[in-house]
Amino acid sequence: MIDQNALPFSFEIYQAHNYQDTCRAIVTMITRGAGAIGAAAGFAMAQAFIEGSAKMEFGTPEFPEFLASARKEIEATRPTARNLFYATEKVYNAGLKSVENAVREAQVLAEQNIADAKQIGENGSILVKSGSRILTHCNAGWLGFVDYGSALAPLYIAKEQGKEFFVYADETRPRNQGARLTAWELQNEGIPHKIVPDNAGAHLMSRGMIDFVIVGADRIAANGDTANKIGTFEKAIVAKEFGIPFYVAVPFSTIDFSLSNGTKIPIEERSEDEVLSYTGPDSEGVMRTIRMASPGSHAMNPAFDVTPARFITGFITEKGILKPDELSSFKIEIENA
Repeated sequence: MIDQNALPFSFEIYQAHNYQDTCRAIVTMITRGAGAIGAAAGFAMAQAFIEGSAKMEFGTPEFPEFLASARKEIEATRPTARNLFYATEKVYNAGLKSVENAVREAQVLAEQNIADAKQIGENGSILVKSGSRILTHCNAGWLGFVDYGSALAPLYIAKEQGKEFFVYADETRPRNQGARLTAWELQNEGIPHKIVPDNAGAHLMSRGMIDFVIVGADRIAANGDTANKIGTFEKAIVAKEFGIPFYVAVPFSTIDFSLSNGTKIPIEERSEDEVLSYTGPDSEGVMRTIRMASPGSHAMNPAFDVTPARFITGFITEKGILKPDELSSFKIEIENA
């Protein structure tokens, strides 16, 4: 997988030789983004089946104990990310028939991730007009999925359709996924853009410089309440104030129908070091971490916030563009998939 921590300064590939290597990649954000986390978790579960079968017989009592322990470890890597749990459960259940079935299911999920993301792009591209000015937060492009992405997929399809538009990419503190990853993707795709401070959104919207906002998501409750990168809620509030459409682009695998509303979504708390420090290359290209905050001070680092459904104009999904109250109509279809 692409080592996203090295981007955009160098392009490196990380090899995960066992499920614990894959867990490390998810925890440390070598791979990140809802779709990529889901695919990685599915492969991690398949790796656990392979490792377990190499150490013990498939039908022995020790085998399910090993698998249960591995599944618990995988699911603890990023507790907010719904796609992670979705993929782990799918591969685990498939693997109960055979190890080969687990591997096959993990690959199917990865391929479905690409198909869903491309369809999200097709469905959402209708929103992008020539001359559109779009604000996005965090990174939900092809780095955050197996390919295409969610929030950026409509922009990539629109670019292929010959539309000309402009993107404002929030820097997205504290890990700067917008400044480092979204900007890098947009540059590679030849899409005009500027990086803006996280707290510039209200200024841009008040000046009539934004036509719509589009973001991804890590988990969505049944009522449409949406957990995404910290700072998303603020953008939604401001967009509502100025009458600017606010869209969330996601595959249905991100929706957790077991949760009635967003208050039940677990919010991951990450290390304070991400807030207090920054990592980047020095003048000689050597990656270094420097402290930016007052020595001796501590920080709070919630990785996500929850945007209530009433602030969301629509969800761009592989099934179409839906209002928050329309999501539940697909519940039985999705859960039986």
